[in-house]
Formats: sequence, structure tokens, C-alpha cells
Amino acid sequence: MGRNPMRAAVTLCAAAALAVPLGTASAAPSAQPAARTQQTQDPVLLDCSGQPQIGPEAYVLACGDGNSRLVSVRWFRWDAQAAVGRGTNAVNDCDPYCAAGAFHSYPVTVRLDMPTGGEQGTGQSHFTRITLTYTDGRPDGSPRTVTYPLPG
Repeated sequence: MGRNPMRAAVTLCAAAALAVPLGTASAAPSAQPAARTQQTQDPVLLDCSGQPQIGPEAYVLACGDGNSRLVSVRWFRWDAQAAVGRGTNAVNDCDPYCAAGAFHSYPVTVRLDMPTGGEQGTGQSHFTRITLTYTDGRPDGSPRTVTYPLPG
């Protein structure tokens, strides 16, 4: 241990302490690609600019003006057939006109379905339909359940 045994002991302990996280970190990447591969097999949700998303917390429904969007979405199902979650639909009342309107929040259940076969664009399957079911109140004139086609 040479002339300073305390320094040598501290150095050995520090090296051992660093070796444990490095060993764990080097093992982590091998597990991560498998999770990514699984996610890419399920359909994605395309946003207004065509970018794929999986389980977004927020999503713009009215791509042209942003006057309807989903916020605080928590997904409890996302698989090859459908995705289901709960969140809030923030809708502009456009009163007296949209630029001066106010946003109102309505709790909704969200369902994505009708995935493509993945043959278009990047080859990745994406959902083509969204259904919102208002669970407590809804925008004026809106039915309790509404269904829209999705971009893509």
C-alpha cells in the first residue's frame, strides 16, 4: 500500500463505488432497445405535422386553429388494435369570435382505433380515427360522443 495506506484505501473504495454504477449502466442499454422495438410495433398517433407519437399527454384536435385540444391525457391501453385514455378536451367557445374566445375544459374518454396496415409513408402503422366521449358536460351543441378522422 505504499507510504499512505489511508489514501490507498480511500482510492480503492472510490473505485469500487464507481464500478457498480458503471456495470449497471453498461447493462441497461441491452434492455432498452427491446422496449423500443415493442413500442414501434404498436400503431402511433400522428400529430398535425405528421410526427408519430405514442401515449402523448397533449394532442391538438383542431390542427388549423388549435381551438380544440386534448390535455392531461393518461393512457391505460395502447396496443395493435386501439388506445384508450382519459383526459380533458379544452375547447374555445369562439365567443364573440375565436381570437377573443375563452377555453372551457370538459373531461373525456379518448379512444383511438382503425389502425392502418403500415403501408403508407414511413411504413409505421398509425391510428386513423379518434372518438371522444364527454363524461361531465360538453361543448354547446356537441353530442355526448363524437368521432373524427385522424390525419395521416
